[in-house]
Amino acid sequence: MEGIVNVLKPPGMTSSNAVADVRHIFNMKRVGHTGTLDPGAAGVLPICLGRATRLFDYLVDKEKEYYAEIAFGCATDTQDSYGAVIARGEGRVSAEQLSAVLPAFVGEIEQIAPMYSAVCVDGKRLYQLAREGADTVQKTRRVTIHALESVTQTAENRFLLRVQCSKGTYVRTLCNDIGAALGVPAHLSFLLRSRSGAFGVEQAYSIAELAELKEEGMLAQTLISVEDALMHLPEARLDGLSARNARILTNGAEVAHPVLASLPEGMPLRAYANGKFLGVGLIAAGKLHVTTFFGEETKQDAE
Repeated sequence: MEGIVNVLKPPGMTSSNAVADVRHIFNMKRVGHTGTLDPGAAGVLPICLGRATRLFDYLVDKEKEYYAEIAFGCATDTQDSYGAVIARGEGRVSAEQLSAVLPAFVGEIEQIAPMYSAVCVDGKRLYQLAREGADTVQKTRRVTIHALESVTQTAENRFLLRVQCSKGTYVRTLCNDIGAALGVPAHLSFLLRSRSGAFGVEQAYSIAELAELKEEGMLAQTLISVEDALMHLPEARLDGLSARNARILTNGAEVAHPVLASLPEGMPLRAYANGKFLGVGLIAAGKLHVTTFFGEETKQDAE
């Protein structure tokens, strides 16, 4: 079996542990996720099996959606509820005050990566430096917040936010910065990733559900095919190819075809030869080259 399984990760489980559980359930060696989800967070974690692990570069950059609870009144060193309190404030935040500052965080913004994060500085992760008591290191990155809204007030000084954002966005940093904008310390108290690219929480399976479906012999139905996972890419359908051209395209050589003139060069495409899905290809100088092959397996691709 190969493809992508949309896993519903619970709070308290690391992304690596989720991969290990999927590897055991599917009894496969080649397994990997498409982007880490913090241990304290829950939600969508797409995990690739077999040759689908080659899809990382095509899936990891997709837009994410989160539901995050922001808690005002204290800030922590990890910017979430798992850290030590480093600041307290008595201010009360209203729904109107919160809604008034949110537009300032929409669009391209600059974030300072939290010290308890996996960002590397001089060969060391920031969380390693933090645990060693090192001085704060300011590592900035540009991210994009596509949408940000307050969904509801969950308790006094607590609100549920919906965040649509680019890869690499720290939602806990966003909560911390919203608190700073309102003059009241804040942290992320709950986080659910509801969507990662085309993978939504409604179609996700828990580890327990996957184990149960395995017992019932229905595990294959949980897999999303490589072709379906790449539906966000434009397609290049080369029909009417001679047997020779179809063969050399499959073997990694470039092939010309009239349809290629109307397609963009240098952009990943779903490549087809006479109706058969081959994988991801690129067009250069009017010719198509399959860069990542997902057609019929060769011996070296087999598990």
